[in-house]
Amino acid sequence: MHGSGLELALVFLLAGVVAVPVFKRFGLGAVLAYLAAGVVLGPDGIGVVSDTARILNASEIGVVMLLFVIGLELSMPRLRVMRKPVFYSGGLQVVLTAAVLGAIALASGQHWKPALVIGMGLALSSTAVGLQLLGERKELSADYGRLAFAILLFQDLVAIPLLAAIPLLGGANAETLTWDVAGKAIGALILVVIGGRYLLRWVFRVVARTRMPEVFTATALFAVLGSAWFMQEAGLSAGLGAFIAGVLLADSEFRHELESQIQPFEGLLLGLFFIAVGMGIDLDRIIQEPQLIAGGVLALLIVKFAILFLVGKLWPGRLPGRSALMLGGVLWLGGEFAFVVFREALRVGLLDNAVHDRLVAIVGVSMALTPLLLIGLTRLLKDFPGRREEKPKREFDKIEIERPKVLIAGMGRFGQIVARLLVAQRIPIVALENDLETIDTLRSFGVELYYGDPTRPDLLRAAGGDRIKVFVMAIDDADTNTKAVRLVRRMYPNAKVFARARDRRHAWRLMDLGATVFREMFGSSLEMGEQVMTALGMSPEMAADHVQRFRVHDEKVLRDQHLVYDDDEALRQTGREARAELMQLFEADTENPPTQQETAK
Repeated sequence: MHGSGLELALVFLLAGVVAVPVFKRFGLGAVLAYLAAGVVLGPDGIGVVSDTARILNASEIGVVMLLFVIGLELSMPRLRVMRKPVFYSGGLQVVLTAAVLGAIALASGQHWKPALVIGMGLALSSTAVGLQLLGERKELSADYGRLAFAILLFQDLVAIPLLAAIPLLGGANAETLTWDVAGKAIGALILVVIGGRYLLRWVFRVVARTRMPEVFTATALFAVLGSAWFMQEAGLSAGLGAFIAGVLLADSEFRHELESQIQPFEGLLLGLFFIAVGMGIDLDRIIQEPQLIAGGVLALLIVKFAILFLVGKLWPGRLPGRSALMLGGVLWLGGEFAFVVFREALRVGLLDNAVHDRLVAIVGVSMALTPLLLIGLTRLLKDFPGRREEKPKREFDKIEIERPKVLIAGMGRFGQIVARLLVAQRIPIVALENDLETIDTLRSFGVELYYGDPTRPDLLRAAGGDRIKVFVMAIDDADTNTKAVRLVRRMYPNAKVFARARDRRHAWRLMDLGATVFREMFGSSLEMGEQVMTALGMSPEMAADHVQRFRVHDEKVLRDQHLVYDDDEALRQTGREARAELMQLFEADTENPPTQQETAK
């Protein structure tokens, strides 16, 4: 195709729009759709693109952003809770698989360095495909689903030092590793860590004060791509720089805002990356070497399935037999990081073009076969013994319980009290605020608070909105509060929403949206009124009774007026009736004051 860049972009977007729904309709997943679209568009397909290397180089930005998001999600508390399945099961799987597959590569005539890279690259499974299959089958919370997630998390972690080591293994001529190269790499790591820890946070604070979302987005992209470029210039992997930047910002107040800004670019560019990988699959080589490619796919699936079964069934997984088999069926494929690893190894000269093309074909075919093979495996295991076996609870099984179930938007004078009450009861929360001075003050007292605008859907998703049971909308601005409640109601209709109301009209608008409202001055005003009546000589019991009766009456009036608040005449009429009813209520109390027993009731 000899069109402009705009035409190419339109073709790529159209390919994704057409392929993804079709493949998902048959349960094959978005990753496979992108790969298939790339094969069709590539040189061995209809030939839309001939220079696939240039497209692949540009699309690797998607992988860089994926690594940044992985770094943002990597919190130390989460790792501590899941340390055994992540580091024991994940580590054992990667080491054993890399050793066996690396030995096969070594026996086939490869030097030990490329054999090591091949073994490690093939040991990685597809996080995108694996989690998608588990999510579609609603088995992420199953015993093998949790263990699969832990293993995938370790694979994502080990991919980072692997990507960093490949340029060092390659060196200047793929045979030497000098002290100059190592020193340059270590120096670059130190500078990225220091800059990310101190400079990036200061920059984001300055930019956030401008309150211009487009500037914040540009700054976030600059931070990701800048750290990636710096590490690449130092001879390391670009993805390593992005990952480190993400980890350093994971505990900052900008974590959810950054994730919401980057994820749309990450998803789109990662799709482009898979399309580019599909373009790079050499169909001619597969046709010329069908037995070699088929043998490689078979060896990959058998080795990984056997090792995953042993890790799941014996030690340290100790899963039932059926669950261990399902674990193998989900993770025996190759992964997207393998494409990145082999591409990097090709760039530094550890792999030649022929070996690289064979490995890419093997991984691509394994990814394409896995959804179909998993369907078959599930049918075979339908009546397998142990289907309903339950494992005793282990420490990492509690990971879901530890996630925040309450989101508080707005940490001013109203939201802070709600947050303190919940924290005192050890109820985990996630809090959002868009005022930097409030964030700085509360974070100095150890409060977990994040910067962001709760009226943005991407931010709510990044903050884990799909897992939140209760949303507390305590935003000071009435219009922003209403907009946020409307958004939550649209995105998460089953969640409970408690909203701060500035006045009665604001409360009625929130009630229209199905929120439970709390007028910000109502409770404290009633409390003061009770103290005033007591100071004037009324007994504390009678004052409390009057306040309680007033509260019940006023809340009834609020509900009644909610039905007619858009009719001014009807609203005035209900107001007059409510005042008369209230006067009659307390006149009756004056003529027949309640006894102490009635007050207690």
